[in-house]
Amino acid sequence: FTPATALDRDPAVRDQQRALFFAKRDAAAAERRAAGLERQARAMTRAAERARTEQAAAAAAIQAAEARIAAAQAQVGIVDRLRARQRARLAERQGPIIRLTAALQTMTRRPAALALVQPGSVDDMVHVRALLGSTLPEIRARTAGLRAEVARGDALRRQAGMAVADLRREQKQLEISRLALVRLEADQRRRSQGLVDDAMAEQDRMIAMGEKARDIAQLIEDLGSQADVRTRLASLDGPRLRPTIPGRAAPPPPEMMRLAAEANAPPPYRLPVLGKLVTGMGELSDSGVRARGITLATARAAQLVAPAGGRIAYAGPFRSYPGIIIIDHDNGWATLITGLRRPRVKVGQEVIQGSPIGTADGAAPRITVELRHNSQPVDILPILGRG
Repeated sequence: FTPATALDRDPAVRDQQRALFFAKRDAAAAERRAAGLERQARAMTRAAERARTEQAAAAAAIQAAEARIAAAQAQVGIVDRLRARQRARLAERQGPIIRLTAALQTMTRRPAALALVQPGSVDDMVHVRALLGSTLPEIRARTAGLRAEVARGDALRRQAGMAVADLRREQKQLEISRLALVRLEADQRRRSQGLVDDAMAEQDRMIAMGEKARDIAQLIEDLGSQADVRTRLASLDGPRLRPTIPGRAAPPPPEMMRLAAEANAPPPYRLPVLGKLVTGMGELSDSGVRARGITLATARAAQLVAPAGGRIAYAGPFRSYPGIIIIDHDNGWATLITGLRRPRVKVGQEVIQGSPIGTADGAAPRITVELRHNSQPVDILPILGRG
C-alpha cells in the first residue's frame, strides 16, 4: 500500500503488515489441507472414513476463511492507519499556504475608496497586486505536492472500500463453510444412531472419572491408565522366538524394534486452532504456575480441530473449565485442549488429524494445548512440522 520506508517508520503499520503476511500464509495452508482432504474423501470407499475426512475438509475450509478474514482485517487496519497519516500530512502542508493565500486575497479586495483617505494606499495596492502575481506561481508549485497528497488520499479511500468489501465477502464465506460442516455433522449423527447406547456408556464412565479427579492432571493420568490397559491388551505378543543360543533370550526382530521406536515417537501433529502464541511451554504465570503447554489467542468462535488422530477420551466441562477435550493418540500420547465453548465430539469417537472438535469460547478466547507422553508434558513446537 505504501513504500517500505514509510512502513518502517510506523510500528503500527509494520505490525499489521506482519499480521497480513501470517494470515495469508495460514489461509494458503488451510486451503491446501481442505483440497487434499476433499481428494482423499472422494477416493474412499468406506462410509465412516469418508465422513470423517469430509468433516475434516469442511473444518479446514472454515479455518481458511478465518485466516482470510484476519488478512482482510489487517488490510483494513493498514489502510486506516495510512489514511490517518495522510490526513495529518495534508493538514500540515495546507496550513501555511491557506493562511498566505487568504492574507493576500484580503489585501487585494480592499475597497478602492480607502485609497482616497489613507496616504500611500494606492502604492500599497499596486505593490500587493504585483507581489500576488509573482507569488502565485510559487504557490502553484507548492500545492502540486498537496494535489499529489489528495490523489493518494483518494487512492487510499478506494483501497479501504475494497478491503472492507473483501472482509464482508470472507465473513459470508465463513458462514457458508460453517453451515456445510453443520450439515455433515447432522448426516453423521443420523448414520450413527445405532451406536448411541455404547456412546452413552462411555459418557457415563467419563463423567464418573471426572467427578473423582482432583484436577486436570489427575484426570489425564486416570484416562491414560485406562488407555494403557487397552493398548497392552491389544498388543499382547504371540509365541516367543526360540533363542539361537541355549540359555540366552532371542533378540527382538528388526520389525519389532522399528515398531517400538515408532510407538515412542510423537504422532503427526499440528496446532488445533489459528491464533497468536501468548504463553509458551514452561513460562511462569502471574500466580507462579509453570505452563505445561502453550496458550493461543484466537478469534471469537474460532474453529478447533484435532491436532492428531486418536480417540476422544474426555469431552465436556470440568471443574471451572467450560469445555475441555482429551484425545488419546495411543502409545502413551495424549492431548489436552481447554477453552472450548462446547465440544462437538463424543467420548469414544474416533478422529483423524483435522477433525472438527468444537469452537473457541468467549469474546477474547484463549486456547491452551498440552501434549503429554506417559503423563509427562512434551513441548509441542519442535514437532509441529510432523503434521
